[in-house]
Amino acid sequence: MYKYSELINDLELQIAEDTYREGDKLPSIRELALRYDCNKSTVIRALQDLQDKHLIYAASKSGYYVMKRSGERKEEGEHWIDFTASAPDPDIFPYLDFQHCINKAIDMYRKDLFIYGTPQGLPSLIREMQRQLASYQVFADIKQIFITSGVQQALGLLTRIPFPNGRERVLIEQPSYPLFMEYLKTYDIETEGIQRSDDGVDLNELERLFKTGEFKFFYTVPRFHNPLGVSYTRTQKKTIAQLAAKYDVYIVEDDYMADLEQDAKQDPIYAYDNTSHVIYLKSFSKIIFPGLRVGVAVLPEVLCESFNRFKRLMDIDSSMLSQAALELYLKSGMFERYGKRSMLLHDSIVRELNAASEQHYSYRPASQLGVHTYLKLEDSIRAEQMIKRLQKKSIRVEMADSGYLPNFAKKERILKLNVSSVKEPDIPSGIEQVIREIR
Repeated sequence: MYKYSELINDLELQIAEDTYREGDKLPSIRELALRYDCNKSTVIRALQDLQDKHLIYAASKSGYYVMKRSGERKEEGEHWIDFTASAPDPDIFPYLDFQHCINKAIDMYRKDLFIYGTPQGLPSLIREMQRQLASYQVFADIKQIFITSGVQQALGLLTRIPFPNGRERVLIEQPSYPLFMEYLKTYDIETEGIQRSDDGVDLNELERLFKTGEFKFFYTVPRFHNPLGVSYTRTQKKTIAQLAAKYDVYIVEDDYMADLEQDAKQDPIYAYDNTSHVIYLKSFSKIIFPGLRVGVAVLPEVLCESFNRFKRLMDIDSSMLSQAALELYLKSGMFERYGKRSMLLHDSIVRELNAASEQHYSYRPASQLGVHTYLKLEDSIRAEQMIKRLQKKSIRVEMADSGYLPNFAKKERILKLNVSSVKEPDIPSGIEQVIREIR
């Protein structure tokens, strides 16, 4: 099974990256068997799967060839290098796999699609999600797991429902998730910021803020932070969990990039929580595609009843079709295979980003193995003019201003660089042009 996965993942990646272009002939079955040290039947099975996905076709007595891509290629003048998009690269997503899951979900759950579900989520998906969460070192009872319409809905509900500590203020890292920042501002929720840097947050400052007894919860992105790209260390995560227990402040842990983690020893904050003070959130929209709108929230038992009640008033249930399709996608092993392929691709892309940034900026960016990094700008640089000049060169960048509270005193001038949707070959030239404009 390992050889098969390695073979099919490599071929899919090479086709996506244009190593094998439209019309190119693939190596022979014998050559592939030798290259991947496997038998011919394994190669034939992998090639058949690629045919089923319409990535390649077989020509009688000739071999296998790469099929024409869906959609027309953009002309040279229309090509953009977009460092602002946070959605996954659509070119690497196995649409036919997920289409199969949707079609099968319609067939299997056709009766359920015409009735309202439960606010907690599709029961069969929750059971499958329990197994998936365990792979992130999040072990939870079925009754603690809620399916939401993306993490944004979960965050909105958590700001509204009453917490046992009786508090209402929110503590949030700076910079942080722009949409959640906008939500807090729109609904006039009293919020305070704490600075996040390459080294994490100042734990002494965090304890001082927790000690005031004013905060309902602390919202944090511990792994592959957007836009900094950094992750907390194990010691930091343990300390945050201990402080939460000591001062009765809940932690809302947004672990949206857990699937890109390659260090098996890097557990979430949830794994260090002994007093039920950590709420674990995970989005599947960011790793699969944004239109899926499925997230999961793992709650302490004390919050389950009120979360369920408020969610029922908001939308009765998240999309049944999306839930059913995701269940089949997880259960079939397709998600695991796609996740491994995405991890390899992101690793390659981020290494290219690091190398390009070091070469042109003499500065090692903060990114580890996520999809985000940043460059600090001096006060003398006119960011708006620089961004407009880059747009004329078909390069999109943006500042991290929307990730800061309006009254946050330590706001930094950060230029965000997100490589979620940037092709690997475009990174060196894109970074070079960005840094040339900075200079």
